[in-house]
Amino acid sequence: MGIKINWDALGISASVACAIHCAVLPLFLTSLPLFGVNIIENSVFEFSMIGLALVIGVYSLRHGFLSHHHRYLPLVLFLLGMGLLVAKMFLHEWRFWLLVPAVLLIVAGHYFNQRFCHLHQHAHADDCDH
Repeated sequence: MGIKINWDALGISASVACAIHCAVLPLFLTSLPLFGVNIIENSVFEFSMIGLALVIGVYSLRHGFLSHHHRYLPLVLFLLGMGLLVAKMFLHEWRFWLLVPAVLLIVAGHYFNQRFCHLHQHAHADDCDH
């Protein structure tokens, strides 16, 4: 019996973890540098989190698109959200204003991908190769 991973749920979890990191960590864990831990305002860590969300999201959305629903909406929402996350890294004065819509768009992309996959019920179009 193999393990089946719900990539949309994993993508939503990664997005929520990123939102928690970006919003809560700076508020409650500002004492971490005193202990030699510096993940707040650490560009390498931030870009790593964005990269992880991008890899999981693209894999999930690609699978849903190719194997099930053939709709672009989830991918468009996801990429808009990822664009806002990247913009947040460069527009520091807008980072909190960009974070909320970024996470909402990413979660919406995964939500619609999951919804479309479940609604599809393998009624493949003529262009499907499976």
